Amino acid sequence: MSERLTVGIVGGSGYAGGEFLRLAMGHPHLDVTQVTSERSAGVPVHMVHPNLRGRTSLKFRKAADLEAVDVLVLALPHGSAAKRIAEFEGKARIIVDLSADFRLRDGEAYRKYYGEDHPAPEQLGRWVYGNPELRRADLRGATRIACAGCFATSVILALYPLIKLGVIEGRDIVATGLVGSSAAGASATEASHHPEREGSLRVYKPVGHRHAAEAAQELPGRFPLHLTAISTPRVRGILTTASVWVPDGYSERDVWGAYREVYGEEPFIRIVKAARGIHRYPDPKLLDGTNFCDIGFEMDVDTGRVVVMSAIDNLVKGTAGHAMQSLNIAQGWEETLGLEFMGLHPA
Repeated sequence: MSERLTVGIVGGSGYAGGEFLRLAMGHPHLDVTQVTSERSAGVPVHMVHPNLRGRTSLKFRKAADLEAVDVLVLALPHGSAAKRIAEFEGKARIIVDLSADFRLRDGEAYRKYYGEDHPAPEQLGRWVYGNPELRRADLRGATRIACAGCFATSVILALYPLIKLGVIEGRDIVATGLVGSSAAGASATEASHHPEREGSLRVYKPVGHRHAAEAAQELPGRFPLHLTAISTPRVRGILTTASVWVPDGYSERDVWGAYREVYGEEPFIRIVKAARGIHRYPDPKLLDGTNFCDIGFEMDVDTGRVVVMSAIDNLVKGTAGHAMQSLNIAQGWEETLGLEFMGLHPA
């Protein structure tokens, strides 16, 4: 437990960067030495992330003043990291990107969903997609990790076992995500200046959600997949529901079996399905600050329709947490290091 890697976080004043900083400060192998923010340069980190008050004396610095580190975490707006990747590659051996810049392997898909050519097309396919449950083998020894999108994570983890094991029919899948404001594009600064936005409930992406590209890339087969995102009054959390159909003769036991076979040994996947009580289904409120993905389902035996539900904290299992989990795997460390928080109840 003596090995410690130095870490720099670029864009550390936002939700994603701040969350990775919080997790890294409890990690036995990581030592965060630099955090950048152009707007907050010179300001103590705890002035932006008050939950870290008394835990760190770091101050934000400009990215131009960034010194070499072992691990560089990029928490920049989408499109920014790709445009500056040559600059960042000279600063660290290991780079973890929290944005969407390197998740897709196909340039045409990137152009379709992001509306422009990729700024660094030579990088496509060089990064390992940071979804540990699907890409654990690829992550071992990886030095370039592109962390999965939060909505994509909730969809992929919910559907993967059923598609992989052929438990559902090849029909259109419609998935709806109820997402907190931090997953709906609001930054920490925007939320603090516009608190009224935290109380809104609105459809913010009815069709054409960018994370559909990731889900299509990572899920086996080529099922038609349609995503809708609805912003909720919460800051954290995603609750996704998806309707799928099982073939004639299949039952709940087959659905159960698929999840147990694929996720039986996963440290951060929990199947939530109780016959009674108030906690029968996944609830993102209970996952705040945790790296868990809770998955449940309910089957209509008359029609063969199965409603699959998944819940995550989008800032942890959907961003910084699976980044940490991926880094642990890449370095050969215990996969759960820095991610032991169990959540709160009541919440």
